[in-house]
Amino acid sequence: MKTIKKRKTIDGFFYGLMVFASVLVGASLIGIVAYIILQSAGGAKLSFIFGPLHTSLIPMIVSTTWTVVVSLSVALPVGIMTAVYLHEYALKSKISRFLGIAIDTLAGIPSIIYGLFGLLFFCRLFNLGQSIIAGSLTLSIMILPVIIRTTEEALKTVPNSYREGSLSLGATKFQTIIHAVLPPSLPGILTAAILAAGRVVGESAPVLLTVGIARNLPKTIFEPGRTLTIHLYYLTKEALSPDDFAQAFTAAAVLIVLVLVINTAVKIAGRSFTAAGENSD
Repeated sequence: MKTIKKRKTIDGFFYGLMVFASVLVGASLIGIVAYIILQSAGGAKLSFIFGPLHTSLIPMIVSTTWTVVVSLSVALPVGIMTAVYLHEYALKSKISRFLGIAIDTLAGIPSIIYGLFGLLFFCRLFNLGQSIIAGSLTLSIMILPVIIRTTEEALKTVPNSYREGSLSLGATKFQTIIHAVLPPSLPGILTAAILAAGRVVGESAPVLLTVGIARNLPKTIFEPGRTLTIHLYYLTKEALSPDDFAQAFTAAAVLIVLVLVINTAVKIAGRSFTAAGENSD
């Protein structure tokens, strides 16, 4: 009896620690968001967000949105196809081991190195200059490891019985991947897209070197721009009065809202694809 009570006490203690850790994580998120919103509400004006283009946040919002969309459009197909090849075709092969080392190395490279590479390779060698397309191509390389590894983990959760059942019915390897493997792993792929989008929004060094700091409203992806992260940095750096800090917190609040909008859009798109696949079946 004493042993059983001791085990229950230990289990209860660790359960309490896990609950405390979970509450701490949730409270941290709520606290940060609430603090930023409250600080921005103190002296913020709607004209700072939706006013004239040369003083509002609209150009920065557009530049950030363009950067995220173009980066994901380039990196997601490449990352998903690479993950499928590594897990479904080249599992435990020499190519898989080599690519694994390459992916892990890419994940460990500091972001400033990506910025220097993008500046020399895309901006100068390809003569794209500081532009949204140059920055997006640079960031697409940076987020590839996140997409590939997260997609691989999602593919691992699909039972082998799905593959065996599809192949036994006469489907080809490619048909099995498209119809039996990818649909169940779609939530994990969406997680990869959300994590990649979050990293694109939060990067500063490579964006500063490749996209630029121009406050103009970019009409095409071949023009320079200034993302919200870079703009927030300059606002904080140049802040002197309480109104200046209020503007910085307003930009931070808009950045958080933009991240939430992008994440929601990705989830809605994923659910639409899932529903379309189920209806076709």
